Amino acid sequence: MSDGFGVRLAEQIANRGRLCVGVDPHPAMLQAWGLPVDVAGLSEMTRGMVDALGDLVAVFKPQSAMFEAFGSAGIGVLERFLAAADKAGAMVIMDAKRGDIGSTMDAYARAYLSDDSPLAADALTVNPFLGFGSLTPAIQLAEATGRGLYVLCRTSNPEGGEVQLAQGGGRTVAQMMIDQVNHANAGRDPGPLGLVIGGTLPRLDVDLTQFTGSILVPGIGAQGGTVAGLSGLFGGATARVLPTSSREVMGAGPDAESLRRAATQLITTTAGLG
Repeated sequence: MSDGFGVRLAEQIANRGRLCVGVDPHPAMLQAWGLPVDVAGLSEMTRGMVDALGDLVAVFKPQSAMFEAFGSAGIGVLERFLAAADKAGAMVIMDAKRGDIGSTMDAYARAYLSDDSPLAADALTVNPFLGFGSLTPAIQLAEATGRGLYVLCRTSNPEGGEVQLAQGGGRTVAQMMIDQVNHANAGRDPGPLGLVIGGTLPRLDVDLTQFTGSILVPGIGAQGGTVAGLSGLFGGATARVLPTSSREVMGAGPDAESLRRAATQLITTTAGLG
């Protein structure tokens, strides 16, 4: 990959619009599609998502745990999904929220960010709450391979604030993460490292004024977040937002045309975000 993740993502958004579609094949969604809750159902659903949307949406975000729940066969489905999405021209953010130290973090990085891994995606979500320095192996490998990372920052689950809004040295933990990510981006705009900030937060309680990366915003649609509310929440950083919708799009399936209509409507709605 010759260009860094931030540059490639910006080009993808310019060509396909500002939407990330989550692929969360949980049991209730499989059943809603009339599929069995097994590997065969998982395979059919994910194949249906790529067939319907792979040439349309900018980014897919598969939730790794939904595949892992089916064991090695489920991981095989995830590998095939990644290959199919890449062939269709869609980028992929692996939502695995990996975080550990030393050799374990290095192994996570190799699993999702190395060129020769069948699980390699364009970017990976990571958990920095063992200390930002624990992400160093992932940052280094992402830089070397032209991939990206999305660092958990301000999640919208109520208990998240217990850690993320704790203060030290006059800054919240969440703000420390923003400042560290910005430093790692080293002034590159767009930078390869992004943030995860929930779209259902009642207000933005961090400062994104100097931030130069992408902001992955889950929670649009069924979880209560709206595209219309993003400008009010993110203000001047709205142009950096990558809205993510899972159930609102997937719930339109399994009919391919219905899936495309749902995604197209959101793409159109997000066009005004910058």
